[in-house]
Amino acid sequence: MSHPDWNACYATGDLPWDTGVPDLHLVGLVERGTLPRGRLLEIGCGTGTNAVWLAGEGFDVVGIDVSPLAIERAGRRRSEHGVPSDRCSFEVRDFLQAGGDLGPFDAVFDRGVFHVFDESADRAAFAGQVARALAPGGVWASVIGSTEGPARDGGPPRRTMRDIADAVEPVLECVSLTSVRLDAQRPAHVRAWVLVARRRSVPAQLSTKRD
Repeated sequence: MSHPDWNACYATGDLPWDTGVPDLHLVGLVERGTLPRGRLLEIGCGTGTNAVWLAGEGFDVVGIDVSPLAIERAGRRRSEHGVPSDRCSFEVRDFLQAGGDLGPFDAVFDRGVFHVFDESADRAAFAGQVARALAPGGVWASVIGSTEGPARDGGPPRRTMRDIADAVEPVLECVSLTSVRLDAQRPAHVRAWVLVARRRSVPAQLSTKRD
């Protein structure tokens, strides 16, 4: 599995994903009550914009990122906003290696982490770690680069509905998958999926055939 040197991205300021404002889809999910109030894990928290906002909305947040520079900046953001560390903590963690050791959480959120994995096995491992991190009834929300919209040279990786279903369905119940504009900072044709999935109470059943 190969991926960018995320710490180098933060060192050079090459951060197209860091908008400096809470993700608009996350805001909508919170306003609609889709994410259960309680303990929330943000995977790939970056400089802490979403995590600090969530703490202000009453969540107890743990933000993790593989980049030490990102976590350092997230801690500064938390201090600047006067958010106590017992309501919003940050850790340098590789979620694929340690995700199951962090829970249980009432909710998990990531913006653009699931989609960085090119290999289906890695995406399945990610979804499996989310399932292990969630408490019973817990909900995962993920903003994922979409295959919708015209061809483009840049922007987030694109993942198909099948890519998502293949990773998610075996371990989590898919509640909704919605096609949206990625964010207000990019052109409207840059599309994303907003996935909402829930920890399973019963295993996924096999597809049936008619006699």
